[in-house]
Amino acid sequence: MYSLTQSVDIRGAAGEPIPHPFKGLSQLEVEFRRGEFSLAAAGPGTGKSLFALNLALDGNVPALYFSADSGAATQLSRATAIITGSDVREVKRRLLEDDFEEYAEVLGKRWWVRFVYEARPTLADLEVTLAAYFEVFGCYPHLIVIDNITNVDVGDVGDAESFTFSLEGLCEYLSEMARETGAHCLALHHVTGEHSDGTRPIPLSGVKGKIGRVPSVILTIHKEIDGMDGRLLHISPVKNREGFEDSSGQTYSSYELDRVSMRLVPADASF
Repeated sequence: MYSLTQSVDIRGAAGEPIPHPFKGLSQLEVEFRRGEFSLAAAGPGTGKSLFALNLALDGNVPALYFSADSGAATQLSRATAIITGSDVREVKRRLLEDDFEEYAEVLGKRWWVRFVYEARPTLADLEVTLAAYFEVFGCYPHLIVIDNITNVDVGDVGDAESFTFSLEGLCEYLSEMARETGAHCLALHHVTGEHSDGTRPIPLSGVKGKIGRVPSVILTIHKEIDGMDGRLLHISPVKNREGFEDSSGQTYSSYELDRVSMRLVPADASF
C-alpha cells in the first residue's frame, strides 16, 4: 500500500496524454491518457479505423496496432498517405506494382509503430506480442489499438448474455493491460442496429453490448456526407471520467476527411 505522497513517485507515465491531432476533442476535455482504456464506437464504414490510424500516426509515439479488421495492403496504403500527404490511390497503385521505394525512407522513421494483422488474436497472442515489443524496443508502446474488440478470440460465446459478459470481461482485461504497461489502450467497437447507418448522433446507450462501465473515455462517431462525396466525422464524448461528457451524443467535435491523404482535418465548427 502507498501513501498519497508515495503515489506520486510510483505513478510513472500514468495520466500523461499522448499527442493527437484532434484539437476539438481537447477543447471538450477529451485526452488519451497513458495507463487508461478507451472505446470508440461507430457503425460499419463510418471511419473509426481511420480515426484510430490518425491517432496512432500523428505523434510518432511507440504504438502497437492490432488490425484484425483490415489487412496489410489497406493499412499500409492509408498510413503512407497520412504520413506523406500523398494520394492514397496512387500509393495503393505503386504498392501493387512493387514500386514503393520512394516511400521507404519516410516510413522507416516510424520504426516503433508496429501492426499485427491476425484476424482472430487470442489474449495469449496479445500478451506474447506485447512481450516481444518490450524485448525489441526496451519499452512498452505508449498506444495500443485493438481494431476491433469483437475480433479478439475469448472462446465460445453461446448467447447474447454471454456475449455481453465476455465483452465486459475483455474490457476489464484491456484496462488492466493499459495500467500495467503504461499505454493508452483504445478499442474500436460496433453500435446497436438502429445506429448502424451512422448518420445521426449516437448516445452512450447505442454502444453494442452496453459495455460502458469500464472505459475511462467512450467516443461515438457518426458521419455526414454531402452531395460532392465529402465526408465529415462527428466525434461525441459520451463518457469521460476526467472532463466534459454528453451521454446523448449531441455534443461533438467535427473533422473533415481528406479523401486524398486520409487525414482527418478539423472542420470549421464543433457543436
